[in-house]
Amino acid sequence: MKLSKQLRVFLLYAHSDKGAVHQLYDRLTRDGVMVWLDVKNILPGQDWEYEIHKAILRSDVVIVCLTRQFNKQGGYRHEELEIAVKWAKSLPADIIFIVPARLEECDMPESLSRWQRVDLFNADGYGKLMEALKATVESA
Repeated sequence: MKLSKQLRVFLLYAHSDKGAVHQLYDRLTRDGVMVWLDVKNILPGQDWEYEIHKAILRSDVVIVCLTRQFNKQGGYRHEELEIAVKWAKSLPADIIFIVPARLEECDMPESLSRWQRVDLFNADGYGKLMEALKATVESA
């Protein structure tokens, strides 16, 4: 399912899940989504914290890639999540900005409990994710 307009999507994830996240990146890119991924978009010498913050605020959608590791490990992704949640709360409630996307069976962080999740490990998961992205395009 290709999108009629290119969306800017930020992938928020635990670095230990980079293999699965890179597969998602490749699939979204093939489907016409402009995906922001730290290892692809931050250049040597750039202030990575600033670039991530800027990318979240410029994104149409933030996909939070959830796994058991995401919840266990510390790291900057929790700051990224806080930035995205704070920004989402400033937007109208009917706008899709945060999409919690479980890559495996795992708990959801409490801060994401208000948003409907998609389980990408289910056969129809990716299709549902694309439906959400399509709805975002249509509401723009």
